[in-house]
Amino acid sequence: MKFLIIGGDAAGMSAASRAKRRRPDLEVIVLEQTMDVSYSACGMPYNLADPVRQMDDLVVRPAHVFREKQDIDLRTGHRAEQIDRNSKKVKGAKNDGREFELSYDKLLIATGASPIKPPIEGIESPGVMCLKLLEDGRRIKSFIKENGVSRVVVIGMGYIALEMSEALRARDIEVSMVKPRPVLLPWMHPDLSAMVKEELERHGVSLYPGHNIQKIESSDRTLRVVCDDLVLEGQMVLVAVGVKPNSELAQEAGLFLGPSRAIAVDRQMRTSDPDIYAAGDCADAFHVVTGERTWVPLALRANRAGWAVADNVLGRSVELDGIAGTAVFKVFDLQVARTGLNMKEADEAGFDPAQVVIKSRSRAHAHPGSSPILVHMVSDRKSGRLLGVQMVGKEGVAHRINAAAVALHAKMTVADFVQCDLAYAPPFSPVWDPLLTAANQLIKQM
Repeated sequence: MKFLIIGGDAAGMSAASRAKRRRPDLEVIVLEQTMDVSYSACGMPYNLADPVRQMDDLVVRPAHVFREKQDIDLRTGHRAEQIDRNSKKVKGAKNDGREFELSYDKLLIATGASPIKPPIEGIESPGVMCLKLLEDGRRIKSFIKENGVSRVVVIGMGYIALEMSEALRARDIEVSMVKPRPVLLPWMHPDLSAMVKEELERHGVSLYPGHNIQKIESSDRTLRVVCDDLVLEGQMVLVAVGVKPNSELAQEAGLFLGPSRAIAVDRQMRTSDPDIYAAGDCADAFHVVTGERTWVPLALRANRAGWAVADNVLGRSVELDGIAGTAVFKVFDLQVARTGLNMKEADEAGFDPAQVVIKSRSRAHAHPGSSPILVHMVSDRKSGRLLGVQMVGKEGVAHRINAAAVALHAKMTVADFVQCDLAYAPPFSPVWDPLLTAANQLIKQM
C-alpha cells in the first residue's frame, strides 16, 4: 500500500512517523512545498523577541532525520497542485518548475492554514509581513535587523498580533495596533478584555480599534497605514488578522467543505472520499459542547489527528471525540485562556446561557505574591451543564484552564464541577479554587 501525504508539518509528519513506526514496510511519501518540516510555529514570536537566537532553533526534527532514521520518503520543495480522485493520482510541480505525478492508495491532505490578507491597496509592498511559516519568521527577523526597525504597525489584534506585540516591545520597538472592529477581543467578556487592554497599554503598545484601513503607502523606507481618520507610520507592517484553511486542493477535487471552508472530515478523519483523509489546520472538527462541526486550528489537535489518520489507514479503527477550543496565550505579564463557548456562541448553539464573572486570587489570602485572577464562566440554565470558561491573570491561569476543559469533555454540570477535588496549597491557590468560586456563584444565576 502507498500512503501519500500532502504537507510536512504537525499533522503530516505525525501521520508519517506513526505509520512507519507501526508498519516499517509501508511506503510513505510526504510532499512539502517549502524546505521546512516539523517545527514549532507557535514559538516564532518568542524567538523573534531574541535578536541573537536562530530561527532554526525551532526545528523539532530536520528533514534528513525523517529520511535516514525513519525511512520516510520526504520530498521538500514539492507543491501538490491537483488531486485526481478517479485515477488516484496527485500532480504538482517542484521548486525548479519540473512537474511530477504520484499515485496513492490512501491520501492525507495536511496542507495547514494561511494568513488572511485583506484586500488593502499596498498590502504586497516590501516590509509588509505575515507570520505563519518558518521562512516568514526568518524574513521578519532579517528585515528588522537589516533595516534597523524601530516602529511597527500591526494590523489585527488576535493571538499572533498580541504575542508579536510583546516580542517587538522586548526589542524596544514601538508598536501600534489597528483594526476595523471596535473591540480588542470580541470573543472575550468585556471585564477580562479590559484587563488585557490595560496590560498592553502599560507596556507601551498603542491601540487603535475601530479604524477602517484604506491603504498602505510606501515611501523612503517608511510605510504608512492610512485609515479613514488616522495615519500610522512604521518601517514594517505586520498583518495578523487571522488564518484560513488551505482547502483549495480539496475543493477542486470535489471534496465536501465544512465551517470556514475547512475540509469536512468524520471522526476518523475521513473526507467525503473514503480513501482521502484530512488533518491539521486545513480540516474541521466536532465541538465537544455543541456536537456540531467547527473550525479551530489547534496544535494538539493537528498532532493527535495525524496519529488517528495513521491508525485508520493501517486498519486500526480510531475515532476522535473532538475539541473544546481550549487555548492559552501570553500578553506580557498576563496569561489569557479560554475553553468552550462564550455567551454569544452558547446562545447561537441553542442553549439558554447563564454567566458569571468573579475576581479571585492566584494564591491564598495571606500568601505573598498573590495576584488577581478573573474568571468568566458560562452554563446552560436548562441542563445545568458547564459550557465555557475564560480566565485572565498573571499566574495560575495557563494550566488551571485544563480543569475546565476536562469538565467540558466529560459533559459535567456546574453542580458536578463544584464537587471536584481540586488541589490546594497556599502558594498555588486559595482554599476555594477560582474555578470553584466561579461555579458556586454561577449556580446562583441558574
